[in-house]
Amino acid sequence: MSKLAEIRLLYETKVNKIVPHPIFDSRDLPKVKSDIYLYRVLEHSQNNVQQAADMLYNIMEWRKTNNVNDISEANVDLDILKDGLYFTRGRDIDSCLLFIMNSKAYIKNHRDLEGVKKVFIYWLERLEREEGGKKVTLFFDMDGCGINNMNLHLFSYMINVLKCYYPNFINYIIIFQMPWILSAGFRIVKEMLPAPAIERLRIINKDKLKDLIAPEQALVSWGGKDNYKFEFVPENRNIGTVIIEEDDNYSLGEMLRIKPPKVLLFETIGHKISSQLIITNMEEGIIAFKIRTTAPERYTVCPKQGILPKRISKSIDIIVLPGFDLSSVEKDRFLILSVNVPKLDMPQTELRQIWKSAGSSSIDEYRLTCAVKVQNMSVKNVETNSLNEINSSMDNEYNRIQNNLNSFNKYQILIIIIMSVSIFINIIIWMNIGKKCTRP
Repeated sequence: MSKLAEIRLLYETKVNKIVPHPIFDSRDLPKVKSDIYLYRVLEHSQNNVQQAADMLYNIMEWRKTNNVNDISEANVDLDILKDGLYFTRGRDIDSCLLFIMNSKAYIKNHRDLEGVKKVFIYWLERLEREEGGKKVTLFFDMDGCGINNMNLHLFSYMINVLKCYYPNFINYIIIFQMPWILSAGFRIVKEMLPAPAIERLRIINKDKLKDLIAPEQALVSWGGKDNYKFEFVPENRNIGTVIIEEDDNYSLGEMLRIKPPKVLLFETIGHKISSQLIITNMEEGIIAFKIRTTAPERYTVCPKQGILPKRISKSIDIIVLPGFDLSSVEKDRFLILSVNVPKLDMPQTELRQIWKSAGSSSIDEYRLTCAVKVQNMSVKNVETNSLNEINSSMDNEYNRIQNNLNSFNKYQILIIIIMSVSIFINIIIWMNIGKKCTRP
């Protein structure tokens, strides 16, 4: 029995032992069936199957008790959202989105603490949807903070929620520009962290920020180049939704079904230029995938590689980095590669070896062009250059024909003149001959 199947069995056994049986939110039940989600739980539990099963049960119970699926902009404190206490911007060196807590925006006793907690959960749920379960980096911006900006109860709540109910969701925890006066408080917070989280904890200043976040991804206030000013943008639940008919160019024998199959459509939503790709493993076995582009300096691809169980789909977010506009995508191409692998929990060294040793016949390739969505909802394809070449060629051909016509017209006029002169001479000759014939 696989570890994932064992987790499900232990979880169901625990549920069945409780009388009456707990009723969880039906919207969360797909998590139990998802191999990807269970793999996250297993990794979070340090590969301990029993702990993973217990964590899965606790997640389901907590989500039901707190009505997590119902938390939205309609029932949280909008003032807290608009204050910018929490927001997202930029990515770390691993392409993980930065989930930022602007600590200066929090003033003790100024906001209802329960309301702040609810907004925190709102953001976690939103990030789960927008990032497709990919890890994020928790960034505490402590620059200029004082005692009134520090609430140990809030910090301990945030750490506990992430530790217990959002498995394998955090890449780094970055404490930026922490004032010395708050260092004692953060030592207490550090003690709450599990050992794996402590390994990912970074306390840094502006000089060291570039080791974790590229200057192009860092705000100007951090010493970076991004001059972004916070403005709350409501979540669009339809971002990246791709509607594909049954005939979506998938062919039997291919490892992946790609949606969209041929052209990535980029559009501007809020402050972000992005597109979304959905890949589905159509094999009966496990496959690994990776995504390449002709312009890696222009994009963040999340995730850019991974492993998919059979019949499982994965959303891939492709985001244009700050500094590039919508028109910059027009010449770019994307390549998706896939290969069969023996198991889900493969070390990176083994996975690299599989990619290296796999022959071309073992790897499927899927190529996509790019398009941009303009205001009138039409699509401007990246083949613009080709169209320009066609138009140029047509213009050249038209000019050639026109020149030929002009030359023809000149010759035609000359021929008409010659023929007219010839006819005139013939008439004169005929008249003279006629006179000679009638003379007595």
